[in-house]
Amino acid sequence: MGGKPRKYVNKTQKTKASVASYIAAIEPERMRNDSETLLALMKDVTGQPPAMWGSSIVGFGSYHYLTKSGCEADWPRVGFSSRKTALTVYIMPGFSEFQGLLAQLGPHKHSVSCLYLRRLDNVNLDILREILVRSLAIMDTRYP
Repeated sequence: MGGKPRKYVNKTQKTKASVASYIAAIEPERMRNDSETLLALMKDVTGQPPAMWGSSIVGFGSYHYLTKSGCEADWPRVGFSSRKTALTVYIMPGFSEFQGLLAQLGPHKHSVSCLYLRRLDNVNLDILREILVRSLAIMDTRYP
């Protein structure tokens, strides 16, 4: 077996695609409006311009990480994507430190680092803002 280990290349890379075009093409209108709200919120929280990562992730900032298996990749510090059934918000440090805030957020689901929101009109945006702020602070500590 031996041989040289293969270098991992993350399939989702930062692109020069237009964030405005991506947002404008989102259907239905409610998801587009919710995406515009997330875009404005994340611009405000991060103070950074958005960029497309792959064809469907709007990301802010980036960090370089190394996996336990030795693979390296870049990923946005925070971001979102409009999917068919929900908005996916990327909270890279995960949710172990946010249980109290999640209880106040409103209807949602989450996995390791993805927060799934079906619609923003029943989500507490102040709580979402706080999750984003704290997430970025954790990322700044882990990946200065």
